[in-house]
Amino acid sequence: MTHSPRLLISAGLAFLTMSQAAADQVRLRNGDQLTGSIVRADEKTIVLKTGYAGEIKIDRAVVTSLSADTPLSLELKDGQKVVGTVETRGSEVRVATADTGTVTTTLDRVAAVRNKEEQAAYEQQIERYRNPGLLDLWTGYVDTGMALARGNSKSQTINTAVVAERATSRDKIAVSFTQLFSRTTTQGANVTAANAIRGGLRYNLDITRKLLAFGFTELEYDEFQALDLRFVIGGGLGYHIFKNERGFWDLGLGANSNREFFATGLRRTSAELLLAEESSYALPGGSKFAQRLAFYPNISNTGAYRINFDAGTVTKLNTWMDWQVTVSDRYLSNPIFGRKKNDIIFTTGLRLNFKR
Repeated sequence: MTHSPRLLISAGLAFLTMSQAAADQVRLRNGDQLTGSIVRADEKTIVLKTGYAGEIKIDRAVVTSLSADTPLSLELKDGQKVVGTVETRGSEVRVATADTGTVTTTLDRVAAVRNKEEQAAYEQQIERYRNPGLLDLWTGYVDTGMALARGNSKSQTINTAVVAERATSRDKIAVSFTQLFSRTTTQGANVTAANAIRGGLRYNLDITRKLLAFGFTELEYDEFQALDLRFVIGGGLGYHIFKNERGFWDLGLGANSNREFFATGLRRTSAELLLAEESSYALPGGSKFAQRLAFYPNISNTGAYRINFDAGTVTKLNTWMDWQVTVSDRYLSNPIFGRKKNDIIFTTGLRLNFKR
């Protein structure tokens, strides 16, 4: 059985026409029309999967209309979700659903659009945040720094910091560790210039959108304050002044117990109040600034107090490496005799990021 060339051409054109009609279509302000499969969209971009250029991102501001013959999930800004084929006319969006017929809304009410696969992955991620396993959602970093000198004198300085956080939609666990060691050798004599270790564990639980409860413990060793161990445990309430994708600013009010063990044999136990503020903010160019200030007035020994201050900037080098500059200050109003009140650690070096 033979087919004429005209019949073959007509069949081919019909197939192409049907394929194009079945494809999602995005029309641009300049009159161009792109066809493919809409993968996802948000308030800024639309991702269209094409057979000729893979996935392409389209600025939503230059899109005048779109239509999708395969069902899409639309998430509205008020939290509602609508599923169906989509067609836009100006600012109007019409969704032909399987259950309730055609639903009409407007573009400015649409927060996100996802195809079936993207919606399933999104819901899986949301469920992971709501009910994560103990080992899920951990992120953090390791700071490393080393300096060596050789010649008339030998010196070595090593600093390390590790921070790990597990944040969900309702709570956060944070674990931290910082160590600094510096030694100089001159004419055969070894002199230790710095030797300090600091660590802690903190848990935050959001009670409302603004109010949170927290508990914490802090451990500290400092050879040059003759401090063998400072063990602090406490808790309190916090308040989110603001919290968004660029950063946050929190206030905290609480109380704690402070147990101190000094190399001289002195032991001190006291109750303290806690007044704290903490913030983090994303800077232009991919950098970030973070700081925390905590004031501990002693209510067992009136007039004595402690101040902890930590601040630093991070500049992103790539997806897993940053450059960090950090300063950490510990002030004690009543050190043991002959010791200074302030101990400051300044570090800079590479930061290696990890995520689970």
